[in-house]
Parts: sequence; C-alpha cells; structure tokens
Amino acid sequence: MPKRYLIRAEWDNEAGVWVATSEEVWGLATEADSIEELVASLGRMLPELLEENRQIQGDDGHPEVLFSIISDHVARASAR
Repeated sequence: MPKRYLIRAEWDNEAGVWVATSEEVWGLATEADSIEELVASLGRMLPELLEENRQIQGDDGHPEVLFSIISDHVARASAR
C-alpha cells in the first residue's frame, strides 16, 4: 500500500479560502473556495508534485497517492 500523506487545511478568513500545506510534501501550498474543490485540486497536483520532488516514482506515469486532510475552521456562535 502506498504511503499516505498528511495535508493540513486551514480556513483563511481574510481571503475567504481554504489553504492547504504539508510538512511531508515539499513545496505544497494551494488554496480553494471549498474543501471539495481543495480535495479535487490536491488529487490532481499531489502526484505531479511528489514526482517532481522525487518523493515517489510512478511505475506507469500515473502513481496512486493517498492523502488525509486535517482541517481547522474556527467559527463563532452566540447564545441569544
């Protein structure tokens, strides 16, 4: 089974986007308007970035990359 990479997604209130970074994937920094868009973007970019970094080698040019996203979104609620 391939290694699973840990991705951290944090909500940027000022920019209104989710920002993804990882200590395990060198150079990863991307953003999206929703978590769903972020997952789709990561699915496209992670294999390419990992290959460019020589962190993985794709046998057939389309390596399988597993990743987990840990998200953090601070929200505020008030009682009436």
